[in-house]
Amino acid sequence: MIVIHASFPIDPDRREEALELIADLVDESQAEDGILDYRATTDIAEPNVVRFFERYEDEAAVGAHARSDHYQEFEATLPELLTGEPAVTRFDVDSAEDVEL
Repeated sequence: MIVIHASFPIDPDRREEALELIADLVDESQAEDGILDYRATTDIAEPNVVRFFERYEDEAAVGAHARSDHYQEFEATLPELLTGEPAVTRFDVDSAEDVEL
């Protein structure tokens, strides 16, 4: 499994537009084969930071997502929406399990 965590600092003046584009991206991405989970949320402490949590079955799913029309459209618009550099971390995971609280 591949897990990606990404943080995007969004321009406050473009926030609503960005959130609409992100909502569409999430909806379309969740329907893709090989995507186990795909979510985006705003940061509680920094409401103009959007954080993505993505889980993929394998490298092929990551590549298919990166080539998808909805991702390409989002990526093309992204520079206009940001106030800084995104931070992206990739985790290659051999196993995962639920934790009881």
